[in-house]
Amino acid sequence: AGSFQDAGVIQRAYNLNFPLHTVPAGSAQCLAWSAFSVSSPAVVLETAEDRPEAVVVRLYEAHGSTVDAWLQTSLPVKEAMLCDLLEQPAAQGHLPLEQRGVRLSFTPFRVLSILLVLRQ
Repeated sequence: AGSFQDAGVIQRAYNLNFPLHTVPAGSAQCLAWSAFSVSSPAVVLETAEDRPEAVVVRLYEAHGSTVDAWLQTSLPVKEAMLCDLLEQPAAQGHLPLEQRGVRLSFTPFRVLSILLVLRQ
């Protein structure tokens, strides 16, 4: 019922096409852990690719809206910057690291690539 945004179609499509797989573990309890989270359901974190001393995260706005979102990570990030689709840092692309993470602004269907430089 309602719009595709209200119905959560994008998340359900990802759940269908990329189901979670369980892996048997020993009897030890494992703590829940997530490397990334995004504050808006309109923004999809599509990929995260690791490279030496950094991670490139690609996100896009999927609802056709203008939205600000926070990208949060549990990784030890020391610097964040916008980069192009070839993963080269953009001029004037430095993003401030804040308590809530990195604030990102999206226009309809915009794709952003973020280079996160990690502390060693």
